[in-house]
Parts: sequence; structure tokens; C-alpha cells
Amino acid sequence: MSRRHRRSLRIAATTALMVTAATACNAAAKDEASDSASGGSGRTFTLVTPDAVGQNEFLKLAVSGVKDAAKQHDGSQKVYESTDTASQQQNVQAAVDAKPDVIVLVGFEFADIVAQQAEKNPKQQFLIIDACTTKTFKNVSCAVFREHEGVYLAGAEAGLLSESGKVGAVDVLDTPQFRRYSDPFAAGAKKVAAKTETSTRFVGGQSPFDDSARAKEQANTLLSKGYDQIMAAAAAGNYGVFEAAKAKGAYAYGVDVNQCVSAPGTVVDNVIKRTDVAVEKGVESVLAGKTGTVSYGLKEGGISLTGLEDGVDSSKCVIAEHKDVLAKVKELRDQIVSGELKVDDPAAS
Repeated sequence: MSRRHRRSLRIAATTALMVTAATACNAAAKDEASDSASGGSGRTFTLVTPDAVGQNEFLKLAVSGVKDAAKQHDGSQKVYESTDTASQQQNVQAAVDAKPDVIVLVGFEFADIVAQQAEKNPKQQFLIIDACTTKTFKNVSCAVFREHEGVYLAGAEAGLLSESGKVGAVDVLDTPQFRRYSDPFAAGAKKVAAKTETSTRFVGGQSPFDDSARAKEQANTLLSKGYDQIMAAAAAGNYGVFEAAKAKGAYAYGVDVNQCVSAPGTVVDNVIKRTDVAVEKGVESVLAGKTGTVSYGLKEGGISLTGLEDGVDSSKCVIAEHKDVLAKVKELRDQIVSGELKVDDPAAS
């Protein structure tokens, strides 16, 4: 499990293949670049990840995004994979030294580093995915996500599928930012089944992002009260939620990537965060001279559900068996995209 997802509720629940040093990462990046399209006069792009990519689908999408950007501009790309704070700093410095047209970085880990580098290198363009700097810089663009829109749709699925009429969530912490993964779930369920009973349990403790045992315990508390549909927003603890749900014959929902493969028959669907879309569109905006922060939701294609994506039939997600439910969810999605339906954001100021 990537450190980033464990610490910040970016739940790409896959195992990253770790490299051993920043120098090794840089060497790998150079090898990757040699495979990219390069006509000598095209644009150049560098991606820096907070962890090794390996089988981490969340980061693999970002890699696809930067590759597509390079292809569209007959250019070249490099990918620097980090393993810790030191390698993150070293890789960003290496990227800055190479002076590409755009440096793309994924994760909150890079906010402070980019702020320092942006001030020292005002001509270098930076694009941060899923985070932003505290201070505004003319050469820093940010891509953030409206996760709550996708969570709302997952909640609608839960409301339609629940046999007990009880829909719950296991969230990491009781804060507005993290409630984006639980409050809209309840709202979506009540939208389609007004009498649905909802409840959220929080992991908390010393390691809320890593505590599978506590997450499982919170899930069991809900299950013991008859809740049969549970949003798993517990970072690395999601596996604990899945285990609890499977043991009781209940169902769960994943976040960020397709987690159905981790628990086939138990995970109904997933709120997908399309980092590839954010990278591609973000790069285009930067090259067009449009900098700033852009929010990606259902309308922009930055947020989706596995059930709404191509390949759902082979996704191992339970929702693939419920085409009637997907039809209703698509209607809700279209209403959100058109602006007819607005999903409240718990983190909105």
C-alpha cells in the first residue's frame, strides 16, 4: 500500500514495487523516457510520483496521462518514482534541472517542495495533481477532485440494493474533508430510498490510515446492527472492512481504483479518481497559458464509478449484475453533470 494513500485517504489499495534509492529511480526514469515519442522539437514533460508505481493503479493512471500528453505534442516524457521524503526532494530537483515544459507531481507530499521550487524557478511550470500549494504562484497549477459527487452515486447504488434499509460508512476521521467519503454516501442512499437509515463509524486511533483491525471492528459494529451496505473509506483499513462484510454476507464500496478484484462478490462498486484525465487536461491548460486550480468531477470525467466505465462486465464488481441499478445511477449522474442536481460538499467553506 502506497504511503500516500495510507496517510491521506487516497485509497489505491495495491502493492507498489519499491526501488531502493533515488538514483535508481532517476535511472529508471531515463530508460522510460527513451521509449517515449520524441521528434526533437516536441514538448517535454516530467512526472514525479510520491511512491513507486508498481501495480498502484492510481499512479499508473497518472503515468498514462503524461504519456498521452507527450504523444499529443510529439514530445517526450520522463517518470521519476520516489520512495521516501528524501527521494521526493531529489527527484523534484532532478526534474527542475532538466527544465521540461511542465513538471507534473501527484500528491500532497509535493506541496511544500513545489512552493520552494516555484519561487526559485519562476519560468518553470508545475502541475500538482490531487493537492495544491498554500500560497498561489503564477507558475503552479493544481488539479483537485470533487470526490463527493462519485460517493453520492455509490450511495444511490447502496440505497437501491440494500435489503435491510440500513446503509453505513467506515471513515478514517471525523473531519469535513474525510466526511466527503461518508456524508454524500448517506445522501445518495436517501435520495433513492428516503427511509434509509444511515450511520458512519470512524477509525481514529493512533494510525487511522493503517489500522485494518480497527476498521474491521467499526464495520462489524455496523453489521451487527443490520447494516448491509458499507462505504469503505478507511485507507489501508479497507481490507478490514471487506473482510467483515464478506464474513456477514454484506457488501462494501471501494475508493480511487477498482477494489472489486480484492474481494470479488463483496465489493459492489468503486468511486474512481481519474488522475489520467486530470494530467492530460491540466497539461493542456498550462500549455495554453491558463494556470490556477481546476476542479474535476463527473462533468469533466475526473470522477466516475467502475460501474460507469468501460469493462464493468469484467471488473469483478457486484454492480455488473445489476444493470437496472446502473441505469438509475446514470440518470443521477446526468442530473449532476447538467447542474440539475447539486451534491453538498462537506468540505466546502
